[in-house]
Amino acid sequence: MYYKLIKNDFKKSKAVTLTTVFFVAAAAMLVSLAMILVINLTGAIDSMMTKAETPHFMQMHAGELDMERLNIFAEESEFVEKSQVLEFLNLEGSRIILDDSSLAQSLQDNGVSRQSEKFDYLLNLDDEIITAEDGELYVPINYMREGVVGVGDRALISEKEFTVAGFLRDSQMNSTLSSSKRFLVSDNDFEELRSSGSIEYLIEFRLHDLSDLGAFGSEYNAAGLEANGPTITYPLFRLINSISDGMMIAVILLVSIMVVLIAFVSIRFTLLAKIEEDYREIGVMKAIGLRLSDIKRIYLAKYAAIALIGSAIGYALSFLFKDLLLVNIRLFMGESDNASLAPLFGALGVFIIALTIMIYVNRVLKRFRKISAAEAIRFGMARERHTTSKRLLLSENKLFNPNMFLGVKDVLARKALYATMLVVLIISAFIMIVPQNLYNTISSENFVTYMGIGRSDMRIDIQQTDNIAEKTAEVADKIETDGDIASYALLTTKTYDVIIEDGSTERIIIELGDHLEFPLEYTEGSAPVVEDEISLSEINARELEKVTGDSVTLLINGSEKDFTISGIYSDVTNGGKTAKAAFADDTAETMWSIINIELADAFMVESKAREYQGNFGFAKVSAIDEYVLQTYGSTISSVGTAAYAAAAIALFIGVLVTLLFMKMLVAKERYAIAVMKAFGYTTRDIRMQFASRAVFVLLVGVVTGTLLANSLGQLLAGQAIAYVGASSFSFTINPVLSYLLSPLLMLSFVMIATVAGTADIAQIKISENIKE
Repeated sequence: MYYKLIKNDFKKSKAVTLTTVFFVAAAAMLVSLAMILVINLTGAIDSMMTKAETPHFMQMHAGELDMERLNIFAEESEFVEKSQVLEFLNLEGSRIILDDSSLAQSLQDNGVSRQSEKFDYLLNLDDEIITAEDGELYVPINYMREGVVGVGDRALISEKEFTVAGFLRDSQMNSTLSSSKRFLVSDNDFEELRSSGSIEYLIEFRLHDLSDLGAFGSEYNAAGLEANGPTITYPLFRLINSISDGMMIAVILLVSIMVVLIAFVSIRFTLLAKIEEDYREIGVMKAIGLRLSDIKRIYLAKYAAIALIGSAIGYALSFLFKDLLLVNIRLFMGESDNASLAPLFGALGVFIIALTIMIYVNRVLKRFRKISAAEAIRFGMARERHTTSKRLLLSENKLFNPNMFLGVKDVLARKALYATMLVVLIISAFIMIVPQNLYNTISSENFVTYMGIGRSDMRIDIQQTDNIAEKTAEVADKIETDGDIASYALLTTKTYDVIIEDGSTERIIIELGDHLEFPLEYTEGSAPVVEDEISLSEINARELEKVTGDSVTLLINGSEKDFTISGIYSDVTNGGKTAKAAFADDTAETMWSIINIELADAFMVESKAREYQGNFGFAKVSAIDEYVLQTYGSTISSVGTAAYAAAAIALFIGVLVTLLFMKMLVAKERYAIAVMKAFGYTTRDIRMQFASRAVFVLLVGVVTGTLLANSLGQLLAGQAIAYVGASSFSFTINPVLSYLLSPLLMLSFVMIATVAGTADIAQIKISENIKE
């Protein structure tokens, strides 16, 4: 019986049923995709880091190294399972030529290394440990993705010729957020190249228990071991590896939540329309004594079928798209060991969607209790209550075209009827604008200010070279006499020990200099100004359990000095454990220098960058745009793809719901349309009224959706950005796109849907409908 009822109902209302199935399928597909991607991403990262045996604790160090002291420390530490020191030969980008492409313009610290003997292995694309033969070069996978070089191509490193034998996955340095990239060569080739660059040491440890990471870090610092460079730990390696695809998944999750909401709104809308259509029949069933549960079961059966069909279609579609979205994950991290679990979690997400739909439908059907059998049989429909007709009179209208006035008046008089369309358009605007704003934010020049980097026109990094202080002074002297430079700020980076309350020490990297000329965005407080102020990165503030206004004690040249915390900022560079201060110190060794530059004419950035790169080959010179592109390019690309897809989904949803709503409205108001025609209104007049309703609802929806996108949307996007490391964040909005093009696009598509949805008005005849 239920099968026959469902079949007949589907035939009778094909458009409504198909639309509802579509929304359920879209929600199920997006939820399933998100679950599949999350499982694959986390599994692939874990798999790669397990096979590569990523170090739990790594201290980068440039300078002299006391191997004997390090070995004694490792042997005596109760936390250490195994340890090693790897050599990383830093090379100037101009010394590396892949096929015909020089890496002179690369902002990465490119260098060569040998394969590790104990752990931290470099893997090939089959996740196998690579053994490089003499003359072979294995290239970081980033350069494969960018199409710079292919297997079998010729490469030159410091004028020594190599053949590209393959590409490597580096569990430490895969991400563009990692500032270094390792090329793999044989032991003999490494020794031959040794004199052509500067050696940086990677002091690495694997612990018996990863939960002892904090205690081991304190032990390492207390031992006063080598630490002329950033410290990076296993959790941060995981975070850096997950950022690009994690951001894309975050956008998909956001859109899926919105589509789920639209699915529920659509189901409520179609269900209430069906109840109204069956109003008299429901009254008859109640009058003859049919139980309420039996009546509800008829409708539940239909929506159970819709939920089942839509969920099955959505689940199948998620498998159609998953391979496309998994390309980047598989390329950079390989196959996930949990890949077999992904379909199960996808199915679980789809099951939850279907179950929630049935619970929601059952709740909506509770309104059967309010239906009076006598009223339903007598009138055949629910009696509407108009609330604004007495206040909005056509005779008093002086501003609008009569048809436009009547359209707006109808919306205001029957707010409950138009609420469904309004909610859908609000959510559609939200779906369209939030990912766009997120994309504009992370691709904007100012985004670097949320990541621990000052906003400037040009940036010069001086590192991985001898005599950093002298070379920094050489560049600064040139800048001082350059009339094209409006202002600049020199920051020197040094390491210091901060004294913890229990007497132990924690090593942190501090940038010294003027932090007001090119300021950051601070989560709390502001930049340090006087010599006894310091600002901390979020990670440092959290680990040290400090807030703005607290004090910290540093060991400077053997003496203790107290500082007041002036502010806290976001940062994922250099292991995220950084600080900024304004005091001067000539006693500590400079690890590297950064010079931020503002030009008198911003259009000179590219030419000025080329000039300084040519004059100072030891420095990395970049326009800030190029810096952002090379550092966050992969993340920006992933979010951009998701933003465009979200816009397409939003437009499609808006069109579909408007078309469905207008068709329902025309069918519902056949009698009223016939009466208007009898009074002399033309088909064009009536269509104008319907178009006015759609445009009015659209305008309210887009304005509300835009306001929500820039408030609630910013809050939600802020959570996604916090995952990247930027906790203090506000949208960078493209006003033309957000406030003009997007609304106009939605208006155009909604108007097309309105015209198509009101096409039946011309077919409504006075004689046939007034007789009813």
